Amino acid sequence: MKLIAGLGNPGLEYAVSRHNCGFLTIDKIAYDLGADREKKDHNNLTRVARRGKEKLLLAKPQTYMNNSGMAVSALLRYYKLKLADLLIIFDDMDLEPATVRLRRNGSSGGHNGMQSIIEQCGSTEIARIKIGIGHGWGGGASHVLGRFEEETMPLFATAFTRAAQAAICWAEYGIGEAMNRYNGNKE
Repeated sequence: MKLIAGLGNPGLEYAVSRHNCGFLTIDKIAYDLGADREKKDHNNLTRVARRGKEKLLLAKPQTYMNNSGMAVSALLRYYKLKLADLLIIFDDMDLEPATVRLRRNGSSGGHNGMQSIIEQCGSTEIARIKIGIGHGWGGGASHVLGRFEEETMPLFATAFTRAAQAAICWAEYGIGEAMNRYNGNKE
């Protein structure tokens, strides 16, 4: 089993905010793979999908962004998964809008949700997919919690599709192959 966790904030007020890129990508993966119904599981909303012989647990932590590590680590412990079986998807202000970037490991880059996961898991050896949201005019919290502008929605829809494809590639072939295929251009 592989665990793919997309980060975001629960609630309708955040549903289409930039900070919910992870949730929106998880929804895309679930749709593309015909995942089962969403259920509550250790402070997460989870769905199970299959890709070939691989079972994928798709998770959206419901602890709010800054405490994502509590929910993700609970799933790792309960399902007895290793960090090599974990992929995190989240927004990144330091990337150009709608850019998708995969990394094998590393620091949080200042992202509070990723920092929480690193702290709870006790390691920076966690694969991740980052979706660029840029800095915007407001910067900081007002930017990440703001909604996508209508004219950028097609770009981000493409980014969510690309991130979903990258996540599925990761599950099948590993982070190295996923990085080779999906890092670089936006096409």
